[in-house]
This record gives sequence, C-alpha cells and structure tokens, in this order.
Amino acid sequence: MNKSFAQNTIALVYDFDGTLSPQPMQEYTVLPKIGVEPGEFWAMVNREARETESDPMLVYMRHILEALERVRVDVKREDFAAMARAIEYFPGVTTWFTRMNAYVRRRSRGQAKLVHYLISAGQKEILDGVSIRKHFRRIYASEYHFNHHGVATFPKILVTDTMKTQFLFRINKGLESLNESINEHLPESQRAIPFQNIIYVGDGMTDVPSMAVTKKNGGQRATCEKLLHAGRADFLAEADYRKSSKLSRRVELLLDAIVADIAYRREAFEIRGEARERR
Repeated sequence: MNKSFAQNTIALVYDFDGTLSPQPMQEYTVLPKIGVEPGEFWAMVNREARETESDPMLVYMRHILEALERVRVDVKREDFAAMARAIEYFPGVTTWFTRMNAYVRRRSRGQAKLVHYLISAGQKEILDGVSIRKHFRRIYASEYHFNHHGVATFPKILVTDTMKTQFLFRINKGLESLNESINEHLPESQRAIPFQNIIYVGDGMTDVPSMAVTKKNGGQRATCEKLLHAGRADFLAEADYRKSSKLSRRVELLLDAIVADIAYRREAFEIRGEARERR
C-alpha cells in the first residue's frame, strides 16, 4: 500500500486535426508534396472506403504511399517530420501548454502537476516533427513501417476513432508502452491518472468514443456543439487557446475542480493513514 498520495497528476488529452490545427495535417504536408488537391483526395478516400467497406484510415495511408510511388518520391521518417514545419495552429496553441502547466502549479500550490497527451488518427511521423512536440508526454497516432532503406512502405499502426479509447486506458493505468498489456484488472487506487483527473479536448464526431469513455469513468470533455447537446461533452468553446479566450477560462474551471478534488482525496488518504497508525 502506498504511504503517500500518488494520484496528483492531471492529464489534458488532445485530438490534433481540427482541435489544435485547423486542417488535417496531411493538407499542410504530404498532399502538397505529391501535388494532390485535398478535396479530391478525401473524396476519393471516402468513396473507396464506402464502396469496398474498408477502414478510411487504412485507405488514406495506402493512397498516400501509392501517390508517392507514382511521383517517384521516397519519403523517409525524417522527411515526414520536416514537412511538419508547415503546419499551422489555432490562435494561442504555441503558448497554451506552459501557461496551463503554470496555472495548475499555482492553483494547487505545487501539490498537483499537469501533463499533456496527443491521440490522433493522423501520422505519428508528422506529429513527431511539430513545433509543439516537446510539450507532450506521449503521442499516439498511426504509423508507417519503414524498410531497410528507411522508406515508408505500409501502415504499421492504425489509430481509429474506437482505438483511441485504448490509449485513454493506457494513460489511466500508467501502461503507456504498446508492449504492455492493459487487459489485467488494476484497482482504481493504483491507477496512475484516474479518469476524474483527465480532460479530453476534441472537435467532433470522430472523438465520440473517447468522449464516451472519459465521461463514463468520471473525466471531463470539451468539444463541439453537436456533442454538447447530445450530453457527450461538458463544455463548448471556440478553438482559441489565447489567455483571454472562453476555452482558456472553461478549461481553467475544469482544472480548478480537479485540483480541489485532488486536495480532498489527498486529505482523505492521509486521514485513513493516521487511523491505521493509531490501531
């Protein structure tokens, strides 16, 4: 049994496309490189996925590789990362993370800490090159296999809407490596970041499974209007991450509630410890 209260970490978990960045990451990076118009590309992907009953994520990853092959361009891991320099963010994103970290330190008087995670159906090879990469403890996203020449050849990991929930449980249980099984039961008191300490930030229907898991287990959600009315989200705010925005104010309100809950649970933990010592 832990002798000190350990569940003092708060996690902000983000989607990427449409949440931190206005457009899908491919539209800033690989699609311009192969000279493909985004609207036509996504229409083709959705049409094939519908007609062949295929997963849209696998279809788009395959089509990107086929397009690169047609234009005779070999793309290596470092090439994907270099493309990420072209990605644009919503206002305030680049200063958001350090500001929220400082906010939690201040409000909790150093008794709680904030960490950030990214869960995306997009490409990890691109996300590893974004300018805000250093702020994330871990990025979970789709990945390519790279052959012995270092060239991308086929999808290795696929992150779908429903698969995102697996990574929420990894964060919750502290089993962040994909080599670690999350199937065994772990008592709530032993979990690294309880769901009530998790805030999920998403932008739409692709985040529904993650929102549902977070809500069911006591976490907080911030997303689009449609999900708010459906009872699948707690707060709605424009994707404006600047200090004076509604999003900042509402996330800070959620953080205040979690900080207070952590203080309550820490005090209850210490009281139980004192009672055991008196026996």
